[in-house]
Amino acid sequence: MSVPLAFIGAILIWSTTPLAIKWSAEGPGFIFAVSSRMLIGTLGCLFILMLVRGKLHWHRQALRSYVAAGLGIFGAMSCVYWGAQFIPSGLVSVIFGLTPLLTGLMASIWLKEQGLNLTKLMGLASAFAGLVVIFGDGVSAGEDAVLGMLSVLMATVLHSTSTVWVKKVGADLPVMSITTGGLVVALPLYLLSWVVLDGEWPTAIPDTAMWSIVYLGLFGSVMGFILFYYVLKHVEASRVGLIPLVTPVLALILGQLLNHETIPSVVWAGSGLILLGMSVYQWGPLLLRQRKLLAQEE
Repeated sequence: MSVPLAFIGAILIWSTTPLAIKWSAEGPGFIFAVSSRMLIGTLGCLFILMLVRGKLHWHRQALRSYVAAGLGIFGAMSCVYWGAQFIPSGLVSVIFGLTPLLTGLMASIWLKEQGLNLTKLMGLASAFAGLVVIFGDGVSAGEDAVLGMLSVLMATVLHSTSTVWVKKVGADLPVMSITTGGLVVALPLYLLSWVVLDGEWPTAIPDTAMWSIVYLGLFGSVMGFILFYYVLKHVEASRVGLIPLVTPVLALILGQLLNHETIPSVVWAGSGLILLGMSVYQWGPLLLRQRKLLAQEE
C-alpha cells in the first residue's frame, strides 16, 4: 500500500466522520445509529481477522486491553453521537481533535512519560483559550449547544483515558486484535443501551442515514484505523501528528459546504487557537532542540 495514499485516506475518512455521524442519527436516532455502526464495524474487523488469519488472544493482559479499549469506545462514541445532535459537525472534529494533547498530558502523569515543559504548557494554554472562546459562543447559542460541546469534550477525555489505559496494560498485541477486541467488548453495551433506552426498530431510515451508518461502520470504525496505524508504522510520529491538525479544518469546511452549517467567526478564531496550541505542543519542543543543536554547531 502506498504510504501517501494511506495518509490522504486517513485524513479524508476522519474529516468526513463528524458529518457522517450527524447524518446517521437524523431519523433513526443517535442510539440506533451508533449501535448499528458498531455492529457493522465489529463484523468487519472479525472478517478481516479471518482473512489475514489473525486471532483474538485471551490471556489476562489481552482481556484487560480489550476492556480498556472497549469501555473507551463505548463511552467516547456515545458522548460524541449525543453531543453531535446540538452542534455543527465541524465543531465536533475541532473539540475531539484535542485528543493528542489530553493523551500526552495523561501519559506524562499516569505513565511517567516525558514531562511537560514550558513550550508544551504554552500549547496547552493556547488550546484552553480556544476552548474558552468556543464555549463562550456556545453560551450565546443556547443551553443545548453548551451541553453538546461538553458532551464531545467528555468524549475526548474518555478516549484519551482509554488510550493511556491500554498503554498502561502493556499487552504486546497487534493493533487489529486490540481494535477488534475493544469492539467486541463495546458492542453488547451498545445493544443493551439501545434495548433499555429505545428498543424500537425505526419505522423508516432515510437513505442518507442508512449509508452514513454503513460508511461509518466500514470506514470510520475499520478502514480509518487500519490506514492510521499503517501510516504510523511507516512515517515519523511528528508527521502523523498532521492528521489531527488537518482534519478539523476540512471537517469545518465540509460541514459548511455539504450540510449548510453556519460557523461564526468567533468559532473559527477559537478553532485557530486550538490548532495553534496543538502545533506548539506537538512540534515546539522538537524545534527548540533543533535550534539548540544548530547554535552548538555554530
